[in-house]
Amino acid sequence: MKRWIPSPPLSCALFVVWLLLNQSLDAATLLAALVLAIAVPLLTKGLRPATVRMRRPGVALRLLFAVTYDMLKSAYDVARLLLTRRSSRLASTFVQIPLEMRDPNGLAVLAMVMCLTPGTAWGEVAFDRSTLLIHLFDLPDEAAFIAMIKQRYERPLMEIFES
Repeated sequence: MKRWIPSPPLSCALFVVWLLLNQSLDAATLLAALVLAIAVPLLTKGLRPATVRMRRPGVALRLLFAVTYDMLKSAYDVARLLLTRRSSRLASTFVQIPLEMRDPNGLAVLAMVMCLTPGTAWGEVAFDRSTLLIHLFDLPDEAAFIAMIKQRYERPLMEIFES
């Protein structure tokens, strides 16, 4: 079974997402979803950094709620800034965040969080994984932002993936 479906969670997610995107349960859509759910994990097996061993599911659940809240708050803040401020008054910038986390899976999750949060964009990770470069739509306080990323995201991800 593991030979044909190397990542059951990824296969399930691909299957469900394909059905949601197509909004159909006809035979052709189900077959396409099944083919994608099997083929994509097989074709991308070599691209995955390491086997995921997620620990501390309670921490993962709290992180999920924190990320969801932060995404909603950020979407509101970005919309408010776009509607009320001139672009010349926005403090758009890049910020470097020193990282303690080295686990490639944790860094991948951090990348997804940064990409999904309105107002932030993933820049790059240093080759030695010591620094994260992020572009921000508006940055009133760099030190507070760095502390927030380290406390709200990096620390829980380290508990989940490195403990």
